[in-house]
Amino acid sequence: MGGTRKHGILSDTHLKTLIRDRAIDADPAVTDGQVQPASVDLRLGTKAYRLISSFLPERSEISERLNVLDLYQSELVMYEIDLTQGAILEKGHVYLVPLLERVALPPDVRGKANPKSSTGRLDIFTRLITDLNAGFDEIPAGYQGPLYLEIVPRSFTIRVQTGLALNQLRLLTGRPAVSDSRLRALHRSAKLLYHNDDDQADSRPLAAPDVRVDHGLFLRIDLRGSGMDREIVGYRAKKNSHVVDLSRTGHYSALDFWEPIYRQSNNTLLLEPEEFYILASHERIKVPAGYAAEMVAYEAAFGELRTHYAGFFDPGFGAGDGPRKGTQVVLEVRPHDVPFLIHDGQTFFKVVYEHMLDLPERLYGASIGSSYHQQGLTLSKHFKW
Repeated sequence: MGGTRKHGILSDTHLKTLIRDRAIDADPAVTDGQVQPASVDLRLGTKAYRLISSFLPERSEISERLNVLDLYQSELVMYEIDLTQGAILEKGHVYLVPLLERVALPPDVRGKANPKSSTGRLDIFTRLITDLNAGFDEIPAGYQGPLYLEIVPRSFTIRVQTGLALNQLRLLTGRPAVSDSRLRALHRSAKLLYHNDDDQADSRPLAAPDVRVDHGLFLRIDLRGSGMDREIVGYRAKKNSHVVDLSRTGHYSALDFWEPIYRQSNNTLLLEPEEFYILASHERIKVPAGYAAEMVAYEAAFGELRTHYAGFFDPGFGAGDGPRKGTQVVLEVRPHDVPFLIHDGQTFFKVVYEHMLDLPERLYGASIGSSYHQQGLTLSKHFKW
C-alpha cells in the first residue's frame, strides 16, 4: 500500500481507493456514508440463518454449511429468515447473516472487525466470520471471499433489516501498535487523558506520572457521576422488555428498557453475574488525528467480567474544537460466574493505540454525523428520555 508509513491502519482515502478498485465490493454498491475515518460499515444481507450453535469454519467454506437441501436435518441451521422487509431476531438465539460486502484484499492487507457503538450498547454480541478461518473478527491478509456476521442479541429482542450496519471493518498493514515509550511521549506532547471535571471550563490533562501504560493505556471507572444528573452512575438492562427496532433512533423511552443505577454513599457498585451494565470511564480520552485506538475486550487480571463489546475509536475522537478536550468512554459490562464489587477510580480497562497509515480526510465528530462525539454516560441512539 502507498502512504507515508509502512505500518498502520488504512484511512478513508485508502478505503475509498479499495472500494473503487472493487477490493471492497457489494451489491448494492458501497456508499460514501459507510466510510468512516478509519473503517467501513458492513451491511446486513437479504437473509439470516437461525443456528443451533455458534461455529468456526476452519475446514470448510461457510456456504457449504448453509446450503443444505433439508434445513430441518442440518447439524447447524434450524431455519432461514427473510430480512428484506425486516425481521425479528430473538434474545438469546444465534443467527448468521451473509453481509452485502465481500472483499479481495491485497496480499499485505488484513482486516479486523468490531461491533458499532450502538450495537454494543444494546448488548448485541456480533462476530465477523470468513471462510476457512479459525478465528472471529479477523480477516487474513489477501483473503478473497464473502463476509458473514454472527449475531446474538443478549438483553433485547431486536428487529433488523437488509442494509443495516451492525459492525465495522478496519484494514491494516504491518505492525501498527504504538509502543509504551511512544504512548508516554504522545501524552506529553498531545495529551491523551483528561480529568472529567464538570466545574472546569478548560480541560485538565493528567500529569505524566499519573498516566499508567503497559502495552496500552489504562483507564478507570467512574462511580461518582458527572454531567447533568450526577446521581446516576450507570444503567442496567431490564430482563423483560419490548422489541428494539434498530432502524429507529430517539424512539424508545429509556426507562422501559433500562434501570438507572444511582451513586452509592461509598461510591461502589456490586455487579451481578450475567447482568448487562452501561458505565463510563473516570477519565476523558483523546485520539489524535494520526492514530486510532481500541479497547482491550477482556483482561483476566481485572476479574471475571467483559468490559466492552464495541471498542474502536476513530482518529479525532475526543479532540473537539473548544477548550474542553477528551470524551468519556462508555463501557458495556457483563460480569461472569460470581458477583463482583467495583469502586470509583478502580482500574477497569485498557486502550491500545495504533498508528494510521496516513491522515484521514475527515476526523470523528459532529461534521460527519458521529453519534457519540460529545458523550458522557450515554445509552444507544435508539432511546430518549
